[in-house]
Amino acid sequence: MRRVVLDSSVLVAGFRSRRGASFRLLELLRAQRFEIAMSVPLALEYEAVLVRHAAALGVNRTDAEGLVDYLCQIAHRQDIHFLWRPALTDPRDEFILELSVAAGCGAIVTHNIRDFAGAAELRVKVLTPAAFLTSVEKP
Repeated sequence: MRRVVLDSSVLVAGFRSRRGASFRLLELLRAQRFEIAMSVPLALEYEAVLVRHAAALGVNRTDAEGLVDYLCQIAHRQDIHFLWRPALTDPRDEFILELSVAAGCGAIVTHNIRDFAGAAELRVKVLTPAAFLTSVEKP
């Protein structure tokens, strides 16, 4: 099964619209068509971002926390033992790249491709939700 790291931008987009690739990826994740990797820092980011955008997304804090709990349950949980810093221009994204490397992920899925330009040096692909969706939906 393919394992990826979903950037929080994908979760927010998936909640904002039921018509986009991000929402479809969340459906396929629930159907176990691919696996996500999770670390403590990523779970905390998911929670912070979803709670911050809760009103705009039409959910309350409890629902946002429940989603993060669910993602933690189904995810491949990965400890990070080695830091690859600095590899990216934004130090706040480094933990996502480090999780991807540590968990042996095939890609980071994000709407913010430019933020992960340095990922190629560590042989990590960076894909948009639409690009990853195309690969997941192939028979």
